[in-house]
Amino acid sequence: MRYHKPASFAQAIDIANTSEGITRFLAGGTDVLVQLRADIVSPDDLIDIKHISGTGEITKTPEGGYDIGIAVSGAEMSEDEALEADWPGLVEAMDLIGSTQVQGRATLVGNLCNGSPAADSVPAMIAAGVTLTVEGPEGAREVKVEDIPAGPGKTTLGKGEMVTKVHVPARGENGGDAYLRFIPRTEMDIAVVGCGINLRLEGDTITEARVALGAVAPVAALVPEAAEILIGSTLDEATLEALGKAAEAACNPITDKRGTIEFRTEVAGVLAKRVAKIAYARAKGEAK
Repeated sequence: MRYHKPASFAQAIDIANTSEGITRFLAGGTDVLVQLRADIVSPDDLIDIKHISGTGEITKTPEGGYDIGIAVSGAEMSEDEALEADWPGLVEAMDLIGSTQVQGRATLVGNLCNGSPAADSVPAMIAAGVTLTVEGPEGAREVKVEDIPAGPGKTTLGKGEMVTKVHVPARGENGGDAYLRFIPRTEMDIAVVGCGINLRLEGDTITEARVALGAVAPVAALVPEAAEILIGSTLDEATLEALGKAAEAACNPITDKRGTIEFRTEVAGVLAKRVAKIAYARAKGEAK
């Protein structure tokens, strides 16, 4: 295995593009190092990107959003008071990943590019409308988070491509987001179902909505049918029931030792209703 410590994204991309074997990018390492130790993957080229300038920074954009460096850890996100105040659902999703020690290393991009359908941060990012800068041999492009997962352990990134920045949109007024998951244990477990919802209100009426589910299909995904049910409502009981049914209808899960198809489907509906209530309360300023 060849270890690389590039000084720029251009160098990292060149190494990945010219490698004739298996490549892995290293930021936090909470996935790739575990996989390496367990002989799940043996990269020919391990490219350490956390020393590239800007990868460890969270910056406020002129529009009021946030640019998050690809080596920013979950712990650093939780310590950013402005980010947590604007996007509590996104931060709390990242904060659910692993132990305190893991939180000091785990990153949004690593959680996304590991390709797990159960990744906690991914439904929250999708719901928030997060976009990414992807750079590669052919240049740079902007990509929606929901367009990155391609299946368990797979992404749509091409050879030599890498995510170089995470863009979180401006919160704006009267908005709120939330994320919840179901796990068999009380902590440090993998989501059996995850749900992220982002809302905006005008008065008591929902005018914008994004709903995303994780761990109930080969990829975490946006559920536009569920969002359409929320828009124009005041989150009454009939809307919540319809939302739950739409979340259930969007499921295409598997049965394994952690949950059956029927169980995951039912839980998706339950979580969608709970998450919507939290996001709605936050949008009204009634909850943090």
